Amino acid sequence: MTRMWPPGDTRRPLAPRVAAPREPVDPARIGRRVVRRRAKGMDGVAIAAALEEARFDARQASRHEDLADDVRGRAELGEWERLDRLLAAAAPGTVYDPDADDVVQAELAADAAVAAAREAELREAMRIAARADELQALRELGTLEQTEPRQGDEAVRDELTRRAGSYVQPDVDAWLARALAAHRGHYADLATREAAVGLLHQPVLAHAALLGALTQLVAGADIDQLPFAARLATADSEAAGELAAYLTRAITPGGRT
Repeated sequence: MTRMWPPGDTRRPLAPRVAAPREPVDPARIGRRVVRRRAKGMDGVAIAAALEEARFDARQASRHEDLADDVRGRAELGEWERLDRLLAAAAPGTVYDPDADDVVQAELAADAAVAAAREAELREAMRIAARADELQALRELGTLEQTEPRQGDEAVRDELTRRAGSYVQPDVDAWLARALAAHRGHYADLATREAAVGLLHQPVLAHAALLGALTQLVAGADIDQLPFAARLATADSEAAGELAAYLTRAITPGGRT
């Protein structure tokens, strides 16, 4: 059964505090970074000595059951082995420099890309939360219908539903459906209307399709004066969508009913 917003409940849900996600602890990465800091400025002889020391530590650790699964230790050993090969292939007298290490630079570039993506996700979450606050205030003022929808309001609709404990937001759904049918706001763009198919829930899409068909069928029909379309779409969105398609074929020149 579809749950609706509780009647008479005018309390405004509190917006969640958007916190920056923390980078998960990676013992292997920590181990490699420790090795690189220690190895900076070492020549091949010093790195070979450090490798032998790491191998000795690994043999010692293998004798202790509680150290048998030492992820960081294995990573440190593997990094010393890689640096040993790197310096062995370099010109005599070369010392290790992380700034000249292609592997390190590639990792740094990947880290920067991940950080940028994480920052973009945080900014988007903050935008959605702020817009949800704005739409909630407009609902309370009774002026939501006079508001033009914007790019990304589909995600805001989902945020409002989440805040309400997954109760369907009939007024927000109807607002989006009417805007989609009338090509208002960002739905004036054809590509945006086509993208909405993958962003909006089926009852909203069926409601919009039914409104579009009815306004074509009845000249001068006011899209805001067809409340029964929302009820039909909510009760059976699949049937409402089929009815909209049938009516569209009936009024399209050359269409078949």
